[in-house]
Amino acid sequence: MPNRDELAKLASQKFIHLTTKGRRTGKRHTVELWFAVSDGKVYLSHEGKETDWMMNINQNSQVSFEIGGKVITGNGRYINDPSNETWSAKVALYEKYYGKAAKEVIEDWFSLSKLVAIEIV
Repeated sequence: MPNRDELAKLASQKFIHLTTKGRRTGKRHTVELWFAVSDGKVYLSHEGKETDWMMNINQNSQVSFEIGGKVITGNGRYINDPSNETWSAKVALYEKYYGKAAKEVIEDWFSLSKLVAIEIV
């Protein structure tokens, strides 16, 4: 299991392969997503309607994910409150793929998005 430093080294990879347990079938469900790492957590976002991987996390928070050939396990959860963590997740995700931006730009970008944090176990 990686520590924060090892996770930070994987942060430069472009994609994460997230595997959840199907809430109906119980089968493994893997998707490729953009991600960011901040404060020892992995952050994901999705704009619009909840997807299967998101609904699966709501049913069972245990996930595994692969970044740069390394498989890691964790617990996923929605970030639903206007906390510092919410802002950190938005900034980390936006800046990783698009670069620095004003607060208004970042807030607008995530205005229709749901945020998910994965904590390593």
